[in-house]
Amino acid sequence: MKSEKEHKHVVAAISHGDVNGIGYEVILKTLSDKRVLEFCIPTIYGNSKAASYHRKTLVLSDFVLTMVKDAQNLNVGKSYIVNITSEEIKIDFGKPDRVAGEMAHLALEKAIADIEKGFADVLVTAPINKKTIQSQNYQFPGHTEYLAEKFKVKDYIMMMLSPELKIGVATGHIPIKDVSEALSKELILKKIELIDASLKRDFSVTKPRIAVLGLNPHSGDEGLLGTEDKKIISPAIQEAFDKKINAFGPFPADGFFGSLEYRKYDAVLAMYHDQGLIPFKMIAFDNGVNFTAGLPIVRTSPAHGTAYEIAGQDKASCSSFRNALFTAVDIFKNRNEYDDSRRVKEDSKNKE
Repeated sequence: MKSEKEHKHVVAAISHGDVNGIGYEVILKTLSDKRVLEFCIPTIYGNSKAASYHRKTLVLSDFVLTMVKDAQNLNVGKSYIVNITSEEIKIDFGKPDRVAGEMAHLALEKAIADIEKGFADVLVTAPINKKTIQSQNYQFPGHTEYLAEKFKVKDYIMMMLSPELKIGVATGHIPIKDVSEALSKELILKKIELIDASLKRDFSVTKPRIAVLGLNPHSGDEGLLGTEDKKIISPAIQEAFDKKINAFGPFPADGFFGSLEYRKYDAVLAMYHDQGLIPFKMIAFDNGVNFTAGLPIVRTSPAHGTAYEIAGQDKASCSSFRNALFTAVDIFKNRNEYDDSRRVKEDSKNKE
């Protein structure tokens, strides 16, 4: 991949997601603001005819997409689209469709291929329908798990980001009934370590403070309401602290958010999906960003889904997608600065 030093503008590969949802709407609205072009080169992986169809539903002026075969030779100051197929894609707003799922998967594949070739730097994914995208070649509950498998990464974590709150989830997309069994001291420790490393490298936080939530009501009330907090979560926090990671807890989730205690920490680790995402979306539904920490590439997405109920009606806010694009660029630059500083320190040590 190109380093940030090689070009001022980061090349952002944007997978178009589900064409029957609001993906193209939030992408096009974001890219219609020419200020975006001042700091990145946005490149949609999708279909020019589909983009044109969506554009007709929007009020956009003086906005041009330039078609290219791939992201190999791009110029600053333009928005691009790579056609993933020459065939016309039927668009039926608000309706789940198998072909739309196939095209969402194909867009992902093409975008990742160009990143692996070094043509693009970061991946920003528009929302998919997690059911229609399923196929023999895609059997994952979401982007996060798909990308982890694609890049052969065992240790990763889904994080939700906003200016007010960064929160990761220990167990991800699994049924509630399976959460307790999935938790272990080793798993929680690894997730704490991933958050700590990401805060330092991706967000330039020198000495992160991480809050860890309990699993049970009142964090188990000393075993009265469950033993996981005392036997699994607390030992994991202690081991992280012994490794000089500033991890604290376990905190009862209700009081932690109700008292605004989360504002004292750089990030929070929740034990399961809804424990983390319900308060996050209450705080940052319109501007939140989904980020996969632990991948060798930078990947972000808006914190919302396909929003079929408003697709094609010019009602969707692009704030979350715009923030996802900005965040991907910022993280890419932060990583380069962090890695460069580490290399300088290492070189200095070797010369001594």
